[in-house]
Amino acid sequence: MSNYIKKAYKVPADIGRKVIVDGKSGVIVKNDSHHLGVNFDSDKASVVSYCHPTWRVTYLDEFGVIRQLTKSQQRYKRFLEYGDSFKSFIDFCYWDAEQQRQNRA
Repeated sequence: MSNYIKKAYKVPADIGRKVIVDGKSGVIVKNDSHHLGVNFDSDKASVVSYCHPTWRVTYLDEFGVIRQLTKSQQRYKRFLEYGDSFKSFIDFCYWDAEQQRQNRA
């Protein structure tokens, strides 16, 4: 998708590129359809804000580090994906901790 955004909007929207959006600095972490997924420096690594590629965006020449999710953030992301299959969060945690778990989706 990043090629689509780059061609359609004529912007250097590369994953990992540093940007300033409406005065806030961040790094492009994903490109979804017509929007950039930006992780702002002031947010946790798990927070992705969707921004239009041309609305108050300054593309910098530098590339930044895409911050990795902590283990608890990774678990919560999995819970959002699979959570409806469980009676409770603790049931999900037991399933998630299993070495040989079966996909419940």
